[in-house]
Amino acid sequence: QVQLVESGGGSVQAGGSVRLSCAASGYTYSSNCMGWFRQAPGKEREGVAAIYTGGGSTYYADSVKGRFTISQDNAKNTLYLQMNSLKPEDTAMYYCAADTYASGGYCYLRLYEYNYWGQGTQVTVSS
Repeated sequence: QVQLVESGGGSVQAGGSVRLSCAASGYTYSSNCMGWFRQAPGKEREGVAAIYTGGGSTYYADSVKGRFTISQDNAKNTLYLQMNSLKPEDTAMYYCAADTYASGGYCYLRLYEYNYWGQGTQVTVSS
C-alpha cells in the first residue's frame, strides 16, 4: 500500500534551518505531484510547496518563497523540504502528500488535490 513517511522535524531557533524528508513507497513515484503542507495549532492546513516529480517544476506559497526549497531524489523516491531563515510563525506540523492522479505537469497547493498523506513531523521555531 502507499506509504509516505516524514522525518527531520525538530526544534530550532529563529533564523535556523531544518531539512525534512519524505520517503514514498507503494506507487509509481514518477509523473506525480508531491507536496508539503503544514498545520499550526488552531489553524487550517495550508500548502507550502509542491513539485512535479516528472519534470521537477516547483511551486511555493508566498509566505515561504525565497526561504524554503522543495526537491526530490527520484532514485530514492524521496521528497525533501529545505527550510532556511525559519521564523516562529513557521512552527507547525508538516505533512508530505502525494497527488497520484496528477497530469499535465502542473501542481496545485490545494489540499483536496492530494490523495495520500503522511503522518506529519513537528517543526518548532523559537524566538
